Amino acid sequence: MTRALKLSGAQRAVLGGALIASSLDRQEQDALLSCAVAVRYEPQDVLFREREKARYFYCVLSGYVRLFRDAEGRVADISICEPGDSFGECLVLAGEGYNYNAQAMEHAILARFDIAQVKALLDARPRIGGAIARSLSQHLLSTMDCLARDRMQTSPQRVAHYLLTHCTNEGTRASLRLPFQKSLLARKLGLAPEALSRAFSTLRTSGVSVSGRAIAIEDINVLRQV
Repeated sequence: MTRALKLSGAQRAVLGGALIASSLDRQEQDALLSCAVAVRYEPQDVLFREREKARYFYCVLSGYVRLFRDAEGRVADISICEPGDSFGECLVLAGEGYNYNAQAMEHAILARFDIAQVKALLDARPRIGGAIARSLSQHLLSTMDCLARDRMQTSPQRVAHYLLTHCTNEGTRASLRLPFQKSLLARKLGLAPEALSRAFSTLRTSGVSVSGRAIAIEDINVLRQV
């Protein structure tokens, strides 16, 4: 069973840097965060189901959350939310029910915001509504970028893009350690697990080697040509 706790100082600092609050002044941030509690979830815990009446929106403090839809036995992943990512805040401005399912993919701690309490702040503190709108605008731009990559890039190109945008360079060599299992990376990139495996196999010829979660890139300039 989940348990709601008061936000710690460190958690408030994480939220202060998140897109949904970073443009607010201290008093506005304090007002917004007064509507939130920290909630811990176990792997595979379901936060909410599609079409449920919405009471909360969330921001990830640690761990990862999967947003997805399912119908007639078919499942479509929408997004994998990482620390600092928020979701469901659109319901402060419009709508009454969730448009997707949300599930913790690892041990996760989330800030859970009470939608009714946040709505009550908007008349006196309209900049909070503006911050939510900016967050939603960024969600839209990110979704458009993701859709374009899905339409324009092959599976190896999607994986290469992820590696290049998350690796640590040492000259032309680079490396990274995945913060989650490869099955979660596959969901994040919109690939089936077997498609991700084939993509990594293809990228071997471009100098990419994989050992568990550790990935080494022999030459980032070669990988950029994929």
